[in-house]
Amino acid sequence: MCPIKNSLKFIPLLCCMLVSCQTSKKTTYLQDAAEGSTHKREIKQGVRFQPNDMLSIIVSCRRPEMAAPFNLPFVTTYAGTSTLLASEAQTTLGYLVDMEGNIEFPVFGKIKVAGFTRTQLAEELKQRLIREDRVPDPIVTVEIMNFQVSVLGEVMAPGTFTVAGDRITLLQALGKAGDLTIYGKRSDVLVQREANGIAAYHRVDLRSVDLIHSPVYYLQQNDVVYVGATNARAAQSKINENRSLGMWLSLTSLLISLSVIVLSK
Repeated sequence: MCPIKNSLKFIPLLCCMLVSCQTSKKTTYLQDAAEGSTHKREIKQGVRFQPNDMLSIIVSCRRPEMAAPFNLPFVTTYAGTSTLLASEAQTTLGYLVDMEGNIEFPVFGKIKVAGFTRTQLAEELKQRLIREDRVPDPIVTVEIMNFQVSVLGEVMAPGTFTVAGDRITLLQALGKAGDLTIYGKRSDVLVQREANGIAAYHRVDLRSVDLIHSPVYYLQQNDVVYVGATNARAAQSKINENRSLGMWLSLTSLLISLSVIVLSK
């Protein structure tokens, strides 16, 4: 059998291997992380409260009557349109952080909370209750009720997502959105963050382990993540399937022609 013909059998396999290699480099996350390597980063304490946050603050102790003045009343909500189908649930009211960063807290009145983390505010209220001899053994629980992030662009399920707790990473948010589509630009993801009326923009490369050192690796409330489209997506909108197929056939034909010329020498 002719050596050239034998060599030609491997051309399609070679093409597939080249395409596969390039695709992997474009789509694999944290691809430069070495096996067993460690990367130290500052431990995030949690989001800091800002205007328009809604907070849940519950004070409890061994004598509930002493803590009662410091708690908002529970409200009853109903789901369903008929008495038979309606389900009942109790939720606590929240404290809205005003534009000056304050909340109106029972008994204490106006309290500055902007800039505090959840644990810091809980400890501050606990110590004040003890110091002023209001509640001898208080347990203070603070939660943010409207922690949301938005993920838009080339992801499987774009939308706005409510976060339980006070911590979510960029990768976790993308996971909530169903991960990037094959056309998502992993090398250039944009995060918009607004604070004090000023919007800041950060760009990150999901393929690099340096992502974990980015200031937007841990998202904050109301962050917006936008995943742009690759050039392939733009090209797809301009050409039809027949032209796309023709391009690949032309490329394959070119590679075969080049191989024949090289092997014939």
